[in-house]
Amino acid sequence: MITISAYNWVPDFAKGFVRDLRVRWALEEAGLDYTVKLIDQDEKLTPAYRAWQPFCQVPAYRDDEVTLFESGAILLHVAQRSEALLPADPAERARAVAWVFAALNSIEIYVEPLAVIDLFHAGEDWAKQRCPQVEQAVRKRLADLAAALGDRPYLEGRFTVGDLMMATVLRILQDTDLVTSDPVLGPYLARCVGRPPFQKALAAQLTSLQAAPASAAAR
Repeated sequence: MITISAYNWVPDFAKGFVRDLRVRWALEEAGLDYTVKLIDQDEKLTPAYRAWQPFCQVPAYRDDEVTLFESGAILLHVAQRSEALLPADPAERARAVAWVFAALNSIEIYVEPLAVIDLFHAGEDWAKQRCPQVEQAVRKRLADLAAALGDRPYLEGRFTVGDLMMATVLRILQDTDLVTSDPVLGPYLARCVGRPPFQKALAAQLTSLQAAPASAAAR
């Protein structure tokens, strides 16, 4: 049986965006059953959990063969078990994997600083000075991505694990119009998150968080 870890509570702004969502979505696309171990802020710091996830984060993953951490590594492991996420053709598989790395290394590292500024430092003087430069860098990367996507419905024509990862990264910009106003990326993201497996995974994460005990919500 596949087991993944997830938090039992997060602040409101993080609901629907914690990275166990990536793994839940992949498992839903692959049609694989799984269970979720909910952890709180104390349990994530225990030696037992650190042995599963060295950086005390979520998600962590285990099945009958392997124990893993880091959402990108977990997604690729899950994808190897399903042609719904990785095509059988070796060249097509390699391209799908490349888009996973592109989402993490060419897009997310630009998107995350902008999100951090908007969420935690928007009113600070240094942030007001820095934000335009960060946003400009994000716009450049998004323009590159839109050009690569072109008029295809998905990055390689059909949905793969690369699209799954890319969509979860683009969603980080939900409080801006940088994606939604783009004539290529806006519809692309809508197609990705409109997929029933995403909707099921999102609902499952939100349900887990809503079911958290009152003591967790008080943190």
